[in-house]
Amino acid sequence: MWSCLKELYLDAKNIKEKDPACRNVVYAILLYQGFHILIFHRIGHFLYKKRLYFLARLISQIARWLTGIEIHPGAQIGNRLFIDHGMGIVIGETAVIGDNCTIYHGVTLGGTGKDKVKRHPTLGNNVMVGAGSKVLGPIKIKDNVKIGAGAVVLKDVEKGETVVGIPAKKVK
Repeated sequence: MWSCLKELYLDAKNIKEKDPACRNVVYAILLYQGFHILIFHRIGHFLYKKRLYFLARLISQIARWLTGIEIHPGAQIGNRLFIDHGMGIVIGETAVIGDNCTIYHGVTLGGTGKDKVKRHPTLGNNVMVGAGSKVLGPIKIKDNVKIGAGAVVLKDVEKGETVVGIPAKKVK
C-alpha cells in the first residue's frame, strides 16, 4: 500500500518537474488528467493481472470517459510517465512503456492487426512521443528516443535517435 502511494507521489512530483505550468505537487494531484489516468490504470492493470478482465475494462472505460485518455488495462507502464495535455491518447493492450517517458496529446500506441500476440509498441526509458504521433505495430523504440509531432512510426528506432515525418525517418 505504502509503495503504491509513494509511486503516485513520485508520478505527481515528476509532473511538477517536467511541466512549467504546474505550480506544485498538489496541482498535479488535483488538476492533471495525466495523473488521474495513472491511478485508474494501476487499479485496472491490477485487476487485469488477476484475470478480472471485465472489471479491468470497466475501470479503463470510466477513466477514458473522465480523462479523454484510453489506456487498455493490459498495457504495462513504467515509473514516472508524464502525459501532457492527454486528450486523445490511445495505448493498446500489449504496449509496454519504460520509465521516465513523456507522451503528448493525440498519441496512439496502436496495433496493426488482430493477432492475439504482441501487437503494440514497446517504448524504452526516457522516450518522448510528440503530439499527434502514431507508433504502430510490435516495434521497439529504444531508450532516449524522441519522436517528432505528427510522426508515423512503423519500424524500430535505435537508442538516442530522433525521428520525424510520415513515415518517420531519422534526423541528425
